[in-house]
Amino acid sequence: MSANRFLYLVRHGEASADGRLTDAGREQARLTGERLASAPFTSVQHSPVERAAHTAALITAHLPGVPVEQSPLAGDYVPYVPPAAELPAFAKGFLDGYSPAEIAAGAALIEAAQARYTAPAERDTHELVVTHNFLIGWLVRHALDAPPARWIGINQANCAITVLLYRADRPPSLVSFNDMAHLPDRLRWTGFPPRLHV
Repeated sequence: MSANRFLYLVRHGEASADGRLTDAGREQARLTGERLASAPFTSVQHSPVERAAHTAALITAHLPGVPVEQSPLAGDYVPYVPPAAELPAFAKGFLDGYSPAEIAAGAALIEAAQARYTAPAERDTHELVVTHNFLIGWLVRHALDAPPARWIGINQANCAITVLLYRADRPPSLVSFNDMAHLPDRLRWTGFPPRLHV
């Protein structure tokens, strides 16, 4: 039997235009911490961006003793820019505001993030990463072995929980995606395109 590596991915709570958590975002984070309090986490990593760092602080208040680390790998960056022919029609112009330097930095970060977060573990581990929509979309795409351009359009609601499982002898598994069961209706679907709320 190979070891199980469970990777829990949480998008930051709802944030205002200035990048700070709203009242709803703080409540989402607290409820997420309560939901995850019984998970046997071995580590927590979070983005250096304020909205994610604050979300992580509110969540980890419910995880005493678990090591917490800020990491640029969990940051807010573009993981991959598809060639124009592979870019979905709805996404035309979506990535136009990013400079060549930002694109290159994102490519390097995603390579390191994928190596860090998706490798099989030597023993059973449960890791939490508090991050942003783009990284979650990329890792879900990777787990499903979808084409690289497919990360675009994989949306994660604020403080929803996605769990991926990595084992040495099997392909990655998507255990759960966009789980909002811990959030009341009024706190669900924030950060998600309104036309896609269900």
